[in-house]
Amino acid sequence: MAHDSTNLPCDGDGRCMICKLKPPVEETITCSTCVTPWHLNCLSASVRPQTLADAAHWQCPDCSILVVSDPLTAVASGSEPAGSLVAAIRAIESDVTLSDQQKAKRRQQLLSGGSDEIEDGGGDNDVLKLISGSFNCSFCMQLPERPVTTPCGHNFCLKCFEKWVGQGKRTCAICRAAIPPKMASQPRINSSLVTAIRMAKMTKSNTASGPAKPYHSVINENRPDKAYTTERAKYSGKANACSGKIFVTVAPDHFGPILAENDPERGMGVLVGETWEDRMECRQWGAHLPHVAGISGQSDYGAQSVALSGGYEDDEDHGEWFLYTGSGGRDLSGNKRTSKTQSFDQKFEKYNEALRVSCKKGYPVRVVRSHKEKRSAYAPEKGVRYDGIYRIEKCWRKPGIQGHKVCRYLFVRCDNAPAPWTSDEIGDRPRPLLAIEELKNATDVTDRKGNPSWDYDEPKACWLWKVPPPESRKHASNEDVEDGSSTRKTRRKTQMSVSERLLKEFCCLICHKVMTQPLTTPCAHNFCKSCLLDAFAGQTFMKARTCEGGRTLRAKKNIMKCPSCSHDISEYLQNPQVNRELMSVIESLQSQTKEVEENAVSGEEMSNSDKKDDDAKYANLETAEVNNLNMEVDESGAKVEASSEKDKLDDGVSA
Repeated sequence: MAHDSTNLPCDGDGRCMICKLKPPVEETITCSTCVTPWHLNCLSASVRPQTLADAAHWQCPDCSILVVSDPLTAVASGSEPAGSLVAAIRAIESDVTLSDQQKAKRRQQLLSGGSDEIEDGGGDNDVLKLISGSFNCSFCMQLPERPVTTPCGHNFCLKCFEKWVGQGKRTCAICRAAIPPKMASQPRINSSLVTAIRMAKMTKSNTASGPAKPYHSVINENRPDKAYTTERAKYSGKANACSGKIFVTVAPDHFGPILAENDPERGMGVLVGETWEDRMECRQWGAHLPHVAGISGQSDYGAQSVALSGGYEDDEDHGEWFLYTGSGGRDLSGNKRTSKTQSFDQKFEKYNEALRVSCKKGYPVRVVRSHKEKRSAYAPEKGVRYDGIYRIEKCWRKPGIQGHKVCRYLFVRCDNAPAPWTSDEIGDRPRPLLAIEELKNATDVTDRKGNPSWDYDEPKACWLWKVPPPESRKHASNEDVEDGSSTRKTRRKTQMSVSERLLKEFCCLICHKVMTQPLTTPCAHNFCKSCLLDAFAGQTFMKARTCEGGRTLRAKKNIMKCPSCSHDISEYLQNPQVNRELMSVIESLQSQTKEVEENAVSGEEMSNSDKKDDDAKYANLETAEVNNLNMEVDESGAKVEASSEKDKLDDGVSA
């Protein structure tokens, strides 16, 4: 709901959004309809109550607009007029049987157009309703597509957010809090929220389509042995690291995805969205073998994989498609090994020619993204992430930003699994080629003449090899796996409910527990408020400086890096805002999980009591049978004794 720019309420922490101060209770007035607190001194004279009686029934500017507006205007649900909405809210407020928390839940559900049933037991079917009711984008009113979370805790679609920022707006569309300049120019996708939305959607489709689909967690719970560092490496880093064992049974020149049959360790294959700590660990799972090079391939055979790590400033990343810059063109001799200055033109040779071969034949190329790519909104928050299969549609050469010619490649995603930054349930579908502006001044343009080797099959509705994949010219590194000498044990996975899996996604990156009072930084990392503040306890925002002579110098800003990345969050820490939407979802999921556990415990107790009753019944029946048997035995014994006595008497008489 849009607010008048001259009248703004207090935010979630009770601070006035106009004067930025936290007013005392006597200077705060609450709306009788929406129960929103307002700072009385900052209200304009036209809406400020004049008497105490007016203050008791005072309505804020937003709710007063609903009352005086056209009664035919529909609310979010599309069925109730605005007057009935106010009446329904007043009815909820006057209900003395409801607690404050229940009233707040009913008001929220009424405004979002939901039914009157708030919670019906916390089943898996209600998870999507819970997510959609809390995380909807405020622009399109849908679940966020590639969600971006502002430091004030509000969620938007990436496209909606970029459109808002492109209009010159630098404040949140909901609470008018300032958006950091770096976030406005380089927004980051909230990966935890992406996983939660996708999991909730999968839950709905599972219940609608019969048997449940398997959901593979990609939180790296069951990681293999890491690449270790030798004793010669005295400092941190991987300069003298040993690459370690390859855990998949694919050849080094394997094209396409790594399937479950090539993963004897877990039996899952390499899943889209899997992350590793570094390139060394990524190599162990075969996604991208080179430690440093961004291209894996052979000039006469083709390229198997590429890595996006921000090495060339000409790269453009748009998620489902990106423009990739080839290798070479730099003088790396002597001590210039880390030079990023282009000194000569790139040519279609070596690795660049390998990419062109894959373009001509339409081979699938695996793509991994590194956290070092700071200019992309689709880069992972940390480590290296596998983003699926892409196909090179065109390649050309053109003058780069630094003046020398560079080789350029158009990659388009064509994977059967959804991308890590989307909450879709299905993978890619064929899409038309984009019009690339730089092709007008390009040279050496290469297009694919025939049909691609990796293409979409309409009857099967999936991407697959249309021709047999090229035969490997190398052997797979699977000796340890084939002879059965591997002694690694896989962890047994227990069946968890959707609420428990979602709570696992909402873990603090410091304490690794479910977040309490969650904070979302501008770099899209989530922490507990206490954990994040404790991490910077004792540090000041400004650092005092003095020279040798004792003269005081100008104070210097203290850099406070995010615990998960190198982003400076010192300005954010001056007034961190709790993510209220995320906190409400976590609390609801916890209550659902607790209720499910209580029901399970009570059901187990009932089954145990029933079992005890059955055992008691069986024991009583056995006792009765034994008694009857004893009575029969006694009767038969008495008969035998009587007959023997009679026989004795008969014998005496006869004698």
